[in-house]
Amino acid sequence: METVGRRIAPIAGWAGLVLMVVPLYWFIASGLLAPLWAIIGLLTLWAACLVWGIRFRKRWPWAVLALPFGLMIIWFAVITAGERLLGWTG
Repeated sequence: METVGRRIAPIAGWAGLVLMVVPLYWFIASGLLAPLWAIIGLLTLWAACLVWGIRFRKRWPWAVLALPFGLMIIWFAVITAGERLLGWTG
């Protein structure tokens, strides 16, 4: 008998990949605040996480589901640090 977690796991992996659109929007919109080098770094990180998520969707679906939320936390930390430490303004 399968557990509920095992049945939902494939959906979690796909949902995580679909939710990757949200941090992508935030990373692109950061161009209004952050310098180009920071945007390129954030987009490179996003692309690397997308590749990781595609590759490991079946093996670690719950980690792929958590990935977009982790990226949003990283985005917030980078933008906040840039504003406070480097003087980025909108």
